Amino acid sequence: MRGPLDWTLATVAAATRGVIDGDPAMPVGSVGIDSRHVAPGSVFVAVRGERFDGHDFVPEAIAAGAVAAVVEQGCCPGAVPRVDVADTATALRDLAAHRRSELDIPVVGITGSTGKTSTKDLLASVLAGSWASPRSFNNEVGVPLTVLSTPDDARFLVLEVGSRGLGHIRWLAPAVRPDVAIVTNIGVVHLETFETRDSIADAKWELVESLHEGGTAVLPDDEPRLMRAHPGPTVTFGTSPTATVRIADLEIDDTGIPRFRLHAAGSVAEVELSMVGKHQASNAAAAAAAALALGLGLDEIVPGLAAATGSPWRMEVIRGRFTIVNDAYNANPDSMEAGLRTVAAIPGRSVAVLGLMAELGSVSEEEHRHIGLLARDLGFSLVFVVGEDHGIAAAAGDIARSCADIATADAAIRAAIEPGDVVLVKASRAAGLERIAIDLAKEAVA
Repeated sequence: MRGPLDWTLATVAAATRGVIDGDPAMPVGSVGIDSRHVAPGSVFVAVRGERFDGHDFVPEAIAAGAVAAVVEQGCCPGAVPRVDVADTATALRDLAAHRRSELDIPVVGITGSTGKTSTKDLLASVLAGSWASPRSFNNEVGVPLTVLSTPDDARFLVLEVGSRGLGHIRWLAPAVRPDVAIVTNIGVVHLETFETRDSIADAKWELVESLHEGGTAVLPDDEPRLMRAHPGPTVTFGTSPTATVRIADLEIDDTGIPRFRLHAAGSVAEVELSMVGKHQASNAAAAAAAALALGLGLDEIVPGLAAATGSPWRMEVIRGRFTIVNDAYNANPDSMEAGLRTVAAIPGRSVAVLGLMAELGSVSEEEHRHIGLLARDLGFSLVFVVGEDHGIAAAAGDIARSCADIATADAAIRAAIEPGDVVLVKASRAAGLERIAIDLAKEAVA
């Protein structure tokens, strides 16, 4: 079975600087890292993770149809055919870099503290025929896999690129090499690693540094940390009169849908999104700026923005006897505030089911308390705090309900919820609150 690649085992070895044990002419159609889902004709890269070692699954991958394995030297001596490399994570990145060199299409890279996934979804909707990161494939594994899976008939490639520390994006750069680099914003996120917003800005700027010669940087107009020189053009977005792509007259309706005017390239367009939340206007402006840099006109861009739908668990709205806003994929102070403000603007009793915002370091208690105070000030009727709490409940006061675990929270929420309520479910990914959101959604539409 052929995949998006037209390679041989010799191609794999050359790209990874590996040593072949097998037939160099063996055809390779795709690359995989999960033995449960390898495609016939693929090469299996034995990547090591925090909880697994891909080398342990080489036999299963071969049995499932992989034609060869990429393994670290000294591992799996009986596995053939194989390519021995120094490091399999680097080999995966290098295979993606080789695939990137084969792609003669515009590539857009998107990074930022928040809004990466939504901006990716909006831009992919605008760019017909684009191939984009699935969900949030934005790390050292997800980015290479997205590049490697890009089909030959793709017209654009849209990559979400995350960073958990300085140098992460630079390490991924050979696989990305964007023609357009978007930085959505610089927020309070991963401060446990970065310590300061200046360090976060430095890390995100690595994507701009990875641009092809003459490539365009798309930057938020209101972020001075990103007002830096680079060799190519810069396009800005925001609400400021100086923004290249400007948002004006922004409002949201009683379902949370934003409407606004977009000023760009001497034209003005009315925009109504399908994605909820005022903050989506900024994401839409970033996507529009990138599309303009790629040569599209505003009249071509607006229909794609309007048609875009978000990824699962990202401000996903389920309406029934009550409304669930499932934003449980991840959380940081900026996105948590955006979610609370969006729900508070929708008619109905506002209820929040919140959990830990991870990796905030020394500002964790301050930021969690801010969220509790904000929920109270916005008029929320109930705030359920699930699991570890760094100050939300104490700040929220008598509207707060502390729940030790998901099972306890699920029962308490079901007992308290009323028809017509609007319920936000949000926390960092590790909290697992999507389970509550999914169960409540089923009940809402039952």
